[in-house]
Amino acid sequence: MSDAPLLRTPLYDRHLTLGGKVIPFAGWEMPVQYTGIVQEHHAVRKAVGVFDISHMGQFIVSGQEAQAFLNRALTNDVTKLEIGQGQYSLLLNDQGGVIDDLILYRSSAKEFFVVVNASKIAEDWAQLQSLLREDEDVQMANLSDVTAGLAIQGPQSRAVFEAVFGTEAPFPPHNSLFVSAGEAGFMWLCGTGYTGEEGFEFFMPASTAEAWFDRFVEAARAQGGLPCGLGARDTLRLEMGYPLNGNDLYPDKTPLQAGLGFFVALDKEDFVGKAALVEQKAAGLPSKLVAFKMTGTAPPPRPHYPVWFGDQVIGEVASGTQSPSLGCGIGMAYVPYEAAGIGTTLEIEIRGRKFPAEIVKKPFYRKGA
Repeated sequence: MSDAPLLRTPLYDRHLTLGGKVIPFAGWEMPVQYTGIVQEHHAVRKAVGVFDISHMGQFIVSGQEAQAFLNRALTNDVTKLEIGQGQYSLLLNDQGGVIDDLILYRSSAKEFFVVVNASKIAEDWAQLQSLLREDEDVQMANLSDVTAGLAIQGPQSRAVFEAVFGTEAPFPPHNSLFVSAGEAGFMWLCGTGYTGEEGFEFFMPASTAEAWFDRFVEAARAQGGLPCGLGARDTLRLEMGYPLNGNDLYPDKTPLQAGLGFFVALDKEDFVGKAALVEQKAAGLPSKLVAFKMTGTAPPPRPHYPVWFGDQVIGEVASGTQSPSLGCGIGMAYVPYEAAGIGTTLEIEIRGRKFPAEIVKKPFYRKGA
């Protein structure tokens, strides 16, 4: 446990004013909820929600050899990115384990905007710095301390976008990036999110965050939306089967085990961790991150609850919650590959009792289902 004081985003006072319940998260004081996790969850699924994501990190990587450098550092194929496009990727250690999962955007031919997880800012920065070669034309800038961010998510996010930016501004397509320069500094508009709903993320100078937040919350409320905390963010992402670093992604688990092989370009030239992944793929995965759903009346599954297969404990819950959309417990867990098939029956031990669960296909939640 770190003794370092908890950090606060530029919107900390706004969270208190709105009645946010603030908790420690990834070294930050962040709102877990305002009106309630379930209410905020449903607001995003049915209308729109506004999230403070200022705790996340932002790097700029630029230079003549920036593309080659990032292609060597990350798992996905950076050469496939056109200007204004983004991709999900992973930063690995030499053993193929996950240091962080991140979003990489190409802002120009020689510049990239990288969004990383809050708890991994320092570690990601150190890892990337360690991979730089002395003779490489690559420059790096860490903007995390001077940048704030918002995520606007939900079926009414387009209406919120138009209310704030006007109807002439183009709504960002999925996995896209628009960059603009205002009087206060650069702003980045990204067509990405962590909820499975249509939406966008908006990064701006920290000095302007409160004014932007107020405008977005006002526009969201006009559409039946709400400001939302980390609690709803977690239930929303888990319903989609999206992993959370530290819960579902670890330095001793590879992206192949986590079911993220689609974001690993094993056919490109060498990258950090590739040799270990090639070896693991050839030998067979020792375990796999599976999605499970509770099949009867049961308390919600929580992280670290034991997972049983027959009369043996074969793992523990990585992420787990009560799904507001489905009305049942859902979760993810690493289990031996031979027990990872869809339809396999497991048991989750909750407070000394075992409750039945079934391995299911991701995502848990599908619109209209």
